[in-house]
Amino acid sequence: MARIGKDIPTAVSYLTQGDLVAIPTETVYGLAANAYDEAAVVKIFEAKNRPAFDPLIVHTHSVQELEKIAREVPDVAYKLAERFMPGPLTLILPKSEQVPLLVTSGHDSVGIRIPNHPLTLDLLKQLPFPLAAPSANPFGYVSPTTAQHVQDQLDQRIPYILDGGASNIGIESTIIRVIGDEVEVLRLGGLALEELEELVQISRANIKTSSSNPAAPGMLSSHYNPGKKVFLGHVAQNLERIEDKSRVGIISLQQQFSAIPAHHQIQLSETGDLSEAARNLFSALRRLDTPTVDIILAERMPEHGLGLAINDRLQRASFQGEE
Repeated sequence: MARIGKDIPTAVSYLTQGDLVAIPTETVYGLAANAYDEAAVVKIFEAKNRPAFDPLIVHTHSVQELEKIAREVPDVAYKLAERFMPGPLTLILPKSEQVPLLVTSGHDSVGIRIPNHPLTLDLLKQLPFPLAAPSANPFGYVSPTTAQHVQDQLDQRIPYILDGGASNIGIESTIIRVIGDEVEVLRLGGLALEELEELVQISRANIKTSSSNPAAPGMLSSHYNPGKKVFLGHVAQNLERIEDKSRVGIISLQQQFSAIPAHHQIQLSETGDLSEAARNLFSALRRLDTPTVDIILAERMPEHGLGLAINDRLQRASFQGEE
C-alpha cells in the first residue's frame, strides 16, 4: 500500500534505489523514477500500463541543468526557459546520450521541464539525477491533482506518494518543440499561448492536437477518459436529445440547468475564470465518474487563455468527438 507523506529523505531513498515515487507539481501529480535508470523507467510503464510509444517528460531543478539532459540548447530555448521556468512549460530538445531511448520512445529528442512546486524542487536538488515523470494515473484515465487521487488509482503499485497539496494549475504543461529558431506547439497546457506569444512567434494554425505516433506526451487523440461517455459541444442542444435526463452529468463554465440534478452538475468557475476552471477540470471529471451518471455533457470553453487547453483535454476525453 502506498504511503502518503511529506518526507523528502524518504522519497530520495526510494528513488535512489530504483523505485517509483509520486511527486506533486503545479500542473498535476507525476509518477517519478530516475530518468537515467532504464530499469526504473520500465516500472513507470508497468505501473501505468502505458504503451512504450508514448514518451515521458524529464524533470529537473534549474535552467543550468538543461545542457546535461539535452545535447544542445538553442538560444530561443534558453530565452523561453529563463522566462517561464520553473513553470508549466516543457521544451522538446535533442537528447543527450545519458537519456535512455525508453524515456523518449525511440525519438532523438526529449521533453524537459522544471516544475514550479517547492517540495519537488527541493527533492530534485537532493538527487544526482533528473526524474522521468508522466502523470501518476493509469494510462488514458483522468490525471491526478491531489495525493489522494494518486492513492485511489495506484495504491498497490507504488511505495510512496509525496504530498504537496492540490495542484494549483490542474492541467498538464504546455509542450514546445524548439528546432533552431523555430518554435512549434505540440500540446496545449497550463501556460497560455498569449504568454508565449509575448516572447516568440507561434503559428496557431499549426498547433498539434493529437497523434498515433506522438513526439511528446499527451498527444494521443484518446486520453483523459473518466470512464463515461463524454460529449463536448453545446450542452443545451445535446440535452434536448436525451429523454432520461436523470443519469446525465454536466460540466460547464458557469451555466446551470434546471432539468439536471444539482449533484450531477459542476460549474468549473462561478466567476468565469478560466484559470480556476482549468484547476477544477480533472476533479470534475472524477466526481462524475459515478454509478449514477451514464453520460457527461461538457461545454466548450472560450477559445483564449487556458480555455484552449481545457477544450483540448475535453476533446480527447470525449466519446465520439463533438456533438
